[in-house]
Order: sequence, then structure tokens, then C-alpha cells
Amino acid sequence: MVKIGIIGGSGLNNPDILQDAHELIVDTRYGQPSSSLKVGRINDTEVVLLARHGRQHTIPPTQINFRANIQALKDAGCTHILATTACGSLKEEIKRGDFIIIDQFIDFTRHRKISFHESFQPGKIAHTPMANPFNQQLREALVKTAEELKIDHHKKGTVVTIEGPRFSTKAESHMFRAWGADIINMSIAPEATLANEINIPYAAIAMSTDYDCWKENEEPVTWEAVLEIFEQNVEKVTNLLTNTIPKVGQPSQPITENEKEFDLKKSIRTTPHWPKQGVMFRDVSTLLRDPKAFKHSITKLKEYCKKKNPTKIVGIDSRGFIFASVLAHELNLPLVLIRKKGKLPPETVSQEYELEYGIDQIEMHKDSISAEDNVVIIDDLLATGGTMKAACRLVEKLSGTISGIAIIIDLPDLKGREKLQGYDIFHLVKFDGE
Repeated sequence: MVKIGIIGGSGLNNPDILQDAHELIVDTRYGQPSSSLKVGRINDTEVVLLARHGRQHTIPPTQINFRANIQALKDAGCTHILATTACGSLKEEIKRGDFIIIDQFIDFTRHRKISFHESFQPGKIAHTPMANPFNQQLREALVKTAEELKIDHHKKGTVVTIEGPRFSTKAESHMFRAWGADIINMSIAPEATLANEINIPYAAIAMSTDYDCWKENEEPVTWEAVLEIFEQNVEKVTNLLTNTIPKVGQPSQPITENEKEFDLKKSIRTTPHWPKQGVMFRDVSTLLRDPKAFKHSITKLKEYCKKKNPTKIVGIDSRGFIFASVLAHELNLPLVLIRKKGKLPPETVSQEYELEYGIDQIEMHKDSISAEDNVVIIDDLLATGGTMKAACRLVEKLSGTISGIAIIIDLPDLKGREKLQGYDIFHLVKFDGE
């Protein structure tokens, strides 16, 4: 299920946006986070609010325990993180009060813990990819909401994160402009890095409050000026967050362009009244015999998986293995198998699920998933959803994060998606009826 962590920047520490709010005082193996956690709901979505600088803004930027903050949200079950921050504009066109949906950062910090790894186990070297540090799905949701609310915004921007609490010199400000940075702040780069390292989708909304000190006809930035602009626009920030949150984790829509360019349905055979009267059996074996259809399926599944940045691909017994194994190979990722009861040697973890006339069970190896893993689960077909829901529970029993579910065929009339609310589900084709 979707659970969103909100890291509040300057001026956004108001817990009143939460329904049924309660407070949690937590600790982590990296120490205490900046504040207690305010837990509640926004539009029926679970939300956890954390104040980056403390509830009374007592923690300077360089002294923030970023590792504890991100770990606390992870421990609280957050599947996504949305962050807000004040920033200085390094471009004429980014005006005071404008929002920027950040897509890149330059990390100019020097005194902060920016990794959870203080050593590597033999043979387990971990270098986190950071080409695109801000989650594209979250960014698109923020941009769409900003457009709907008619908020002045910029769809992308590069932030340079500096140490604090001092502001830049003019020489530094001009240097950052020469580097191609659009805005400047003191917090985002470490947060984005750490969230990526433990596979939590992360996006940040920056609000321009000043022009740093590069603009000759403007007064150099002061804290009082920053806070004044932020307080004037905090309602916009709140509206942007509360209206974006319902969009997070919504099932992906069918790809209409995909169906236009290739009619995958024609490669899937339908056998009426099998295995029993009234059932229309959708058979992917004919798709597998069609090289063009199979290649097309893998291409589209691969495009989806890349957006989710998984660390492992999980395939469900048995036809899911076919697609999952090829995807794992194409993406150079480990493949994890979920099998029917009794097919895997110990040690395994199991999950029961209901069939029409009884109970069945699936299993996976206990050492196949860890808390650091972000997975996409692959199967050929979604019908009533029992098997897929059990597969999700297996991954979550081992503390893995499910960033997506990808299937070839969706049978919406069997209401499998109702069992999987909160998960992002991608399909290639759907067939109406049973």
C-alpha cells in the first residue's frame, strides 16, 4: 500500500493538514531523526510528516541527521517521499514565489553523511546509480497538479546544494550560475541520495524565495526575506501536496500508443469453456510462439521496469518465469522465483491464498529479498488477484519494497485490482469478460 513521507522544509511544519493525526517518537540505528513523526491521512492516503530542521527550526542544515530522517520514514513504512524546500533563484526567469519541480542536483556539500554504507561486505560492493535522482512518476504527478491549480512553476531545474547556515558569496553565486544550476539550497542533495540508496522514490518541490546574491539590483538574501516569501506561499505548497498525494500509486493507464503500433491481442489465443464451462481461457503460449509479439512484450515491460529502478525482478510460477527471466537478463538484474508449495528447497517463507474451492500456497527463499531491495513482480495474467496478492505479501514479509507489478493480460471483470489497491499495476492488454 502507498504510504507517503513528507519532509517539510522551511515554513511547512504544520501538522494540521493531516486527518486523524498522532505523534510517534522514534529512533533509528543512525540516531534520532530531526523531529517526531506526525502520522495521519490525506485524502485516504497514509502520510508521515517529518520536520527537516525540527519543529522549531532549531537544527542548522549541516547538522541535520539525514540518514536518520530517511531511515525513520523507511521504518515507518513509507513507500514514497515528497520534500519541500526554500531555494534561491540563479536565473532571471525563476521569480520569487515560483515553484520548481527539481530533476537534477549538484552536491556541493562537504561535511555530511551521504551514504548508509560505511563499509562493504566482501563481494557486495554497492554503488548507487544517480543519473536521474528524482523519481519521474512523482515529478509528473507534481507537474500535473501544479498545472491544474494554475501555480507558477518550472517543470524541471537543477539545484546546487551547499553547506549552511551561511549564504553564498557573490563569487560562489556566479560560479554556480556558470555551472548551469538553476536554484540553490542547503538540503536536497543528501536527502535525494539517501532515498535513492534505499530505493524509496523521492521528489522535491522547491520554492524560490530570493535571488541569492548574484543579481546586482537586488538586496543579498536574508533569512527574514526567505521566511516572508515562504509564509506567503505556504498555502500553495500545502494545496500542491494534498492534491498530488491521491495521484501517487495510481494504477498505470493502458498504453494506447502501444496498442496502435502493435495489436498484441491477435497473438493471444482464446479457448472458450476451458478449463470449465463459462471460462474464456486466454493463452499466452501462442504469443510465445510469435517472435515479434514476444519481443514487443519484452520491450514494453522493460520500458516500464526501467522507470521503477528495481534491484531485482520477481517472477511468479510458472509462465511469469518466462517473461521475468528475459527481463532480468535484459536489465542485468537478479531474478527471484516465487514457486508453488514444495518446489523450492529450504529455507523458504510461504504465503497462503484462497482459490475458488480451497487454499493454495506459494513460497520463496528467505535469502532472496532484503530490506534494501526494490522489486517489480512479473506474471502473465491478472484474474482474481489471489496469487499476486500473496506474492506481494511474500516480498513484504522479507521487508522488500514493491515498486511495480507488470502483467501481460488483465481481466478487469474478475476484479483482481481490487485486491491490489495501492500497488502500481502495468498491463499490456486487457480482455473483458471472464
